[in-house]
Amino acid sequence: MNLRAVQAIYVYEMKRFFRTLLQSFISPVISTSLYFVVFGTAIGSRIDQVDGISYGSFIVPGLIMLSVIMQSISNASFGIYFPKFIGTFYEHLSAPISFLEITAGFVGAAATKSLFIGLVILGTASVFVDLTILHPLAMVAFLVLTCLSFALMGFIIGIWAKNFEQLQLVPLLVVTPLVFLGGSFYSISMLPEVWQKVTMFNPVVYLISGMRWSFFGVSDVPIGISLAAILGFTLLCLAIIWRIFQTGWRIRD
Repeated sequence: MNLRAVQAIYVYEMKRFFRTLLQSFISPVISTSLYFVVFGTAIGSRIDQVDGISYGSFIVPGLIMLSVIMQSISNASFGIYFPKFIGTFYEHLSAPISFLEITAGFVGAAATKSLFIGLVILGTASVFVDLTILHPLAMVAFLVLTCLSFALMGFIIGIWAKNFEQLQLVPLLVVTPLVFLGGSFYSISMLPEVWQKVTMFNPVVYLISGMRWSFFGVSDVPIGISLAAILGFTLLCLAIIWRIFQTGWRIRD
């Protein structure tokens, strides 16, 4: 693998992140802090414990996943779309680097940014609620895999999009509803039985459930199934990207 090429793409993308720090970092932290104030403090004080956990603490894994998923998609999709938009992406295609090295540079930078934001949000949450992480290694593993898998998904969206409107279409109309209905603010067991079965078709449920297990040792889905789901999603995204570069779909139009 051409590590120098991967490093060049990675460093360029990270520098862009720090140039737009107010938009890419401060904004999601402020938004998540408002969630803690409204749901965790104002509303949470009126709700009984969920699965033996105070409501303010219960929503922390879901809020972290909410921010990490949206930031991973946004960073990766814009990172690959912008070079396409201004025409410099052809320089990557004509350079002696493989699709895996291009993907590693862009996706690695996007995943790093969202991981950084996720850790900062975790620190912010500890200001508002008492947090105990029972399985810290599992928490880090779920966080990294989520950043990586959804950065891969964002990479695909960035290649697919033909304009800025399409760039926002999938995150707003598909991903955001899935995250909000994936148990970010409630336990799946609180739903009627029919909706519990319907919710199992939402892939985000497995991510949030696994993340919640790493914090509190309780989950709606067995931890092994959650881990298998996110690994399977990562491999699926890699296979789609490989096929895109093999066929040249939307990158050589």
